[in-house]
Parts: sequence; C-alpha cells; structure tokens
Amino acid sequence: MILGIDIGSRSIEVVALQQGKVVEKRQAPTTFHPVAQVRALLQGLDARLAVATGYGRKLVQDLDLGFPVEAITEIKAHGLGAARHFPEARTVLDIGGQDTKAISLLPGGRVGKFEMNDRCAAGTGKFLEYTAQIFQIPVQDFGLYALGGDEPPIINSMCTVFAETEATSLMAQGVRPENIALGLHLSIARRTANMLQRVGLKTPLIFVGGVAHNPCMRRLVAEQTGTVEGQTLLIPEDPDMTGALGAALWGETLK
Repeated sequence: MILGIDIGSRSIEVVALQQGKVVEKRQAPTTFHPVAQVRALLQGLDARLAVATGYGRKLVQDLDLGFPVEAITEIKAHGLGAARHFPEARTVLDIGGQDTKAISLLPGGRVGKFEMNDRCAAGTGKFLEYTAQIFQIPVQDFGLYALGGDEPPIINSMCTVFAETEATSLMAQGVRPENIALGLHLSIARRTANMLQRVGLKTPLIFVGGVAHNPCMRRLVAEQTGTVEGQTLLIPEDPDMTGALGAALWGETLK
C-alpha cells in the first residue's frame, strides 16, 4: 500500500493506493497539532511507503511511522492528481485554505508553468471563511447564500481586513447582503482568472481544492474563464483529495 498525505493549512487528507487503485480516503482538520492529526489518520493503515505534500510535508518526513516517508511539492502533486481524474487536463486551479495555485499541465500531469499566491489570505478559502463571519454564515453555506445576489458591487481590496471594511460600508449604504457576498466571491474569481491567464489557460480546466465545493465559486470561475462546468471546467468528486492522490501516485513510481 502507498499513502499520499496532504498536510494543508486547514485540513489533512490521506489517500491509500493498492495496486494503483484508491482503497481508502481520510480527512481531518489540521488544528494546532498536525503531527498528532496525521498519526490519528494513519491508524490501521499498513503501508510500505508514504509521500507527503502540502505546507506541512516536512513535519512528517522524520517521524517514525513504521514506513519511509518521501516528500513532493504541492504543485507536482496537484498536477498528477488532476491528470489521474482527467487525463486530458491542460490547466489546474487549486484554491486551498491559505494559497491559490494556477498550473499549466503537460501530458501525463507534468507541470509546465505555475503561479502561486501564498503571501496572504487574499483569494483563498481563508478569505471566504473570514468574510463569511461578517454575515454570520457558516463558510460551507456562504457560496449558496452568495448565489442569491444579482448585482454584485465591485470589491476593490483583496486584503481580508480592508475587504471587511468595504463590505461593512456597503451594508451601511443599503446594498443587499447577498449582493455583497456575491461581490466578495467575484473578487476572488477575477483574481484567479488573471493567474490562469498568466500561466496560459487551456481547457479543460480542472478546479480542485476545498473551495471547489463552493457552488458560487464554480459558477464564477466558469464565467470569468469562459468555460462550462461539466464540459471545459471539470471538478473531481472529492476536489480536496487531489493533492494526496497525486502524492500517492508519485509514490508508486518509486517502487
């Protein structure tokens, strides 16, 4: 058995491969104790190799887990994982908890060019989580709430603090909250579309990461990139498992 472990800022995913087939998928919040969370997720899994990816990949390389642990970059892992889901993939958009990645792919899931925003929460899942709190709405419901808007205002700032100030000011002006929520989503979609253009957007575009669960972001990414969900914009069944899957696939090449 080969394990892929994706240690992100918000969650940890584990994918187990047996002879090339996914036999187990597990997920847990990262919390302030990612190592303990990894150990808990791996309980009962007897592997001969694990490959770690994500921002916390170095945390587990020296752990005594009973099997060797290699590491792979998030960019490479997401490319391989996306290509496993959709072999025809040409571009990958990954919006995670605290970073966003735009990746152009070569055949076989190899990375051609990439751009990554990891300097602040702008344009990430954390941005949505933070701004959802303004509306006192759980982040998992924020996308559906935003779809109730029809006239999104322009949100000029991508800084979470300044965006909150803009949102509060718009509320004071009487702008519908659903429209403000839609505007916040739209600001992310425009930012990510620009990133994708810089790496050379080609279809099909694969949308992965936790934010790919958000229905409003799916719709807006399609609109901003000129793609069609289900045709030229493709989303895996478990988009947040893509990095762990790619890590496990890379581990299989190390046999």
